[in-house]
Formats: sequence, structure tokens, C-alpha cells
Amino acid sequence: MNTANFLSLPAAMFEDQEILAFGEHRATYGELLSRVRRLASALAARGVRKGDCVGVLATNSHQYVECYYAAAMVGATFVPLNYRAKIHELDHMISKADLKVLIFEERYRATLDKLDGLPTNLRRVTLGGDGDGATEAFEAVLASGAEDFEDAEVDESDTSILMYTSGTTSLPKGVMLTFGDFTAYVVGTVDMADGEPRGAALNCVPLYHIAGATNIMTSIWTGRKLVLLPQFDPGEWLETVQREKITHAFVVPTMMKKILDHADFASFDLSSLTNLSYGGAPMPLPVIRRALESFPATVGFVNAFGQTETTSTLTVLGPDDHRLTGDPDKDELVLRRLTSIGRPLPDVEVKVVGDAGNVLGTNETGEILVRTPRVMKGYAGNVEGGARCDDDGYLHTRDLGFIDDEGYVFLVGRADDMIIRGGENIAPAEVEGVLQTHPAVDEVAVLGLENEEWGQVVAAAVVLRSGTSVSPDELGEHCRARLATFKKPEVVQIIDELPRNPLGKILRNELRKQLGGS
Repeated sequence: MNTANFLSLPAAMFEDQEILAFGEHRATYGELLSRVRRLASALAARGVRKGDCVGVLATNSHQYVECYYAAAMVGATFVPLNYRAKIHELDHMISKADLKVLIFEERYRATLDKLDGLPTNLRRVTLGGDGDGATEAFEAVLASGAEDFEDAEVDESDTSILMYTSGTTSLPKGVMLTFGDFTAYVVGTVDMADGEPRGAALNCVPLYHIAGATNIMTSIWTGRKLVLLPQFDPGEWLETVQREKITHAFVVPTMMKKILDHADFASFDLSSLTNLSYGGAPMPLPVIRRALESFPATVGFVNAFGQTETTSTLTVLGPDDHRLTGDPDKDELVLRRLTSIGRPLPDVEVKVVGDAGNVLGTNETGEILVRTPRVMKGYAGNVEGGARCDDDGYLHTRDLGFIDDEGYVFLVGRADDMIIRGGENIAPAEVEGVLQTHPAVDEVAVLGLENEEWGQVVAAAVVLRSGTSVSPDELGEHCRARLATFKKPEVVQIIDELPRNPLGKILRNELRKQLGGS
């Protein structure tokens, strides 16, 4: 199935249903499809063929959504580029993708001028700017196309999106996700639109992230109005939920915290919100507990854990798993499960293996392997590193964790992040969990620093809550009383904020340097 059908099929039946909102721009299914067909026609007229790569470097907008569906309609591969990437990373992504067309927001023109890897025959299209000898204006390109362009025939194994990983420790890797991968995820997750209202979904996650990409597919397919913010802003997020009567939204943990910290949080009407999903990075227990206490009781919270390599969500911790009842015994179980990533979706198999590849039992920690029909086609260029599939089709995630006796999956960290002190394995997540129980601690990250005597020692970077004060020695004693002696941090440093990528993942290499490592 061509993913352009996510738009063209519902539009054929419900052309007058409003389906997209971005600022003052509003579009029905019919209006959106008309613009997408013209853009697809214009791309084809400029030499874009099935399998060619079309890149976009821009913040979220209705035009960005049009670009994806137009590329799919042609049968091309869509390449959403991280506008926060460093120059050498962006150069790497563009040169490796061998783009045929690059559509960019005018604000990034100066960035593009600094790149060395732009193909000489690259067609450039600007969003929000005027055309010149080397660049065409987006609206002029779209207007030049014909409305009778039809969805291209594609193979399920053809690459629909080449999505680059965040590259927190190395150059970004291009994950090849197919038309079949997205079809399996979208059709298996939501029902097709039937003309009845299905609410409104707010997307503030960058569309170069898998959560953003799948959002523009599931919302359009199921008939839930897609409301876009160009970038995340907590005040704008709250205002949009109230104004647009948002029912569904997705945030990463850092976004959740900023929303809760907003000075006027309590003054906004959030009663329309029924589903608030979070993911992208581990959610600190204090933050989700505060969210449960602060949002209306009608909000259903969902922890959606997945990877780019698996076309989004693998496991879900649903609304029932988030509900505190006031019963101490039941709430203790809920709070424990809030530290999990839930249970696998129906099309996902999960197992935990030891160092020798042997399958481990319940509550035994090892590497988490997953098998699903929507695992990536592979990395572009067959690069080394990253996740890999074994002969049985299981993806080795490099995440460490365990499965409890009721099937809930718990993460304890990345294999690469495991601290080995004097031959003892220490999971950073365990130490972080203890530090987060201190009332003065707002955020924390734990990692290993090289040490001549022990190999590695435990180091912790701590961000304090506003208005609190505590010494590194006091935090060390807090850990000593609750952890085995060898797990106690030997380095504790209080910092203003943790270095993170735009989606909230901690940049451990950068943090290691701040803590005195190399």
C-alpha cells in the first residue's frame, strides 16, 4: 500500500471534513489532497522519480505535511532533516541521501550555504522565501502542478522514509523505513476514517522524528484533525489545547515538565484532553506523578516506547496502568509499573537474553530483543554499529532490561552505558532512581568515568529543584543508605541543566566531559 493512500482514500469519501490546522491555515481532506496532487505533479515535472530522495529542512507546518504525501504519491523516498543538527552532521545526511530535491525553510538558507555536500544537480525549493536563479519558491512550484496526478504503484519493500537517528554518540545513521512498515503500523493501530468526529491531535514533535512522522499518518488516516505547532512552546501548547479542544497529544519528558512548570498552567481549560502520550526518553517518576496530580482526572496517560528502527511504538503502558486509587497496596503496584515501559503491542514479540545469547527468565536482566513485521529495512549504506537483526528476525536493541511475571518490560539502561566498577556491573538507571527520591533533586544523570584503580567509577550530574539546596556529600550519603556500597556515586556534581538533544535524550558524551571525563 502506498502511504499516500492514507490521504487519498479518506479524501475520496469525506472531502469536506476539516483534517489539518496550522495557525490560520485550515484544510479539508479535499483541499489537502488537491495541494498534494499538484505538488507531486510538480516534483515529477522536475525529474523526481520512484526511489529518488526528496529532503525537507524545516520546522513543522502544513506545507511539511504536504511534502511527505507528495513524495509518497510519486513513490519517492522522503528525507526529513534535523534542523538542529550540527553543520557536519547535516552535510553527512544530505550527501549520503543523494537528494534530488531539497525543500527548505528560508531561515536555513545561510546554513545550506555553509555545506560542502550539496549535490551539484540538486533542485532547491524555499518555504517562505522568494525564488532566484538557483532556488524556486514553494508556492510557485506547487501552483505549476496538475491536480490529476495519481498515487504511484509501489512495492511494500520500497523505502518510504529515510529517517536519521539522533546521533547522540556518533554520526546519524539513515534508517530505511518502507511503505510496508508504515502500513503495518498505521492500519494496525487505528481504524480508517468513517466521517464521524475523532477529535483533534496536537503535534509539537519535530516531523524528522518517528513520533512526528507516524502522527501525520495515523491522524490523517483515522479522521482525527491534525493540529501542528511549528516548534514546542509550553504556553502555546496549553493555549492550543484549550482553543482547538485537543483530545490527543504526544510529548517527550522535558516537554511534560515545562508544561507543568508553566506559571499559568492551572488557568487553562484542558478538559478536552483524553489521551496524553509520552515517550522518546525515560520519564522521571516525579514528573509523571506530578502530571497525574495536575491534569484533569479524565486524561488518560500512555507511555509509548519505541525506536526509529521499529517504525515507532513497541510497548505501551496504558491509562489503567497510570491510575492511582488511594488504596496503598494497589497504588504501590501502579507506582512500580510507572517505571516500566508497559507491555508489547500485539504485533511485537519481546525476549531478554544474556551475554551468551541464552533466553533469560522473568526478572532477569539482559539485552532486550524485539521481533515485529515493521522492523527497518536496514541502515542506508550498510553502516556499522546501531541495532541489528539476527537470523531469527529479532532486533538487538542494545537496551538492557527485564520482563516481570506479568509481562511488563522494565529498562535499566543502554548496554553501552553500563558502568563496570572493579568487575561489578552497575546500571545507571538504578542509581538515578535512588537520587530522584531525594526531595531536592529535580533531574539526574549517572554515568561511568574512567579510573585507573577501578576501571570506572560512578558519577552523577544533578539538577536541583528551584528554591532547594543540598550538598554533593549529602546526596552521596542518601545513596549510601539505599544502595550497595560499590554503587554509590564517587563523583556528584550539581549543574544548572542536563545537556540534551531536541527530543530530551541526554547527551552522555557531552555530560562526561562536564564531569571531568574524556
